[in-house]
Amino acid sequence: MKRGEVTRMLVADDEEDMRVLVRTVIKRANHGLLVEAEAANGIDAVEQWRQTRPDVVLLDQRMPGLTGLEAAEQILEEHPNQTIVLFSAFLNDVIKSAAERIGIRACISKENVFSLPETLWSFG
Repeated sequence: MKRGEVTRMLVADDEEDMRVLVRTVIKRANHGLLVEAEAANGIDAVEQWRQTRPDVVLLDQRMPGLTGLEAAEQILEEHPNQTIVLFSAFLNDVIKSAAERIGIRACISKENVFSLPETLWSFG
């Protein structure tokens, strides 16, 4: 997914203000990144993924229903090549190791929200 190509995203975060911030950052980057769907919990994230089949899934770790890791596991069981980014304020070595082990492509701290477009472009 390089600049100039449209990258469709699913953003899953239980905090509406964080989803708004991600949408705003993506819109301002304005290089083919598109938030196509949103979810407020892990269960809805998996359902939205099944319905929209986005290019990238951005998952918060701490969500009701399923954690980001649990939602990622379900998605990757069905589609092992799905690009998933774990986006959390609570990243530690245990979470990063678990993410890597199940096939999550990147872990980004919410503190680095403005680096999100560059990370997404790097998957090309």
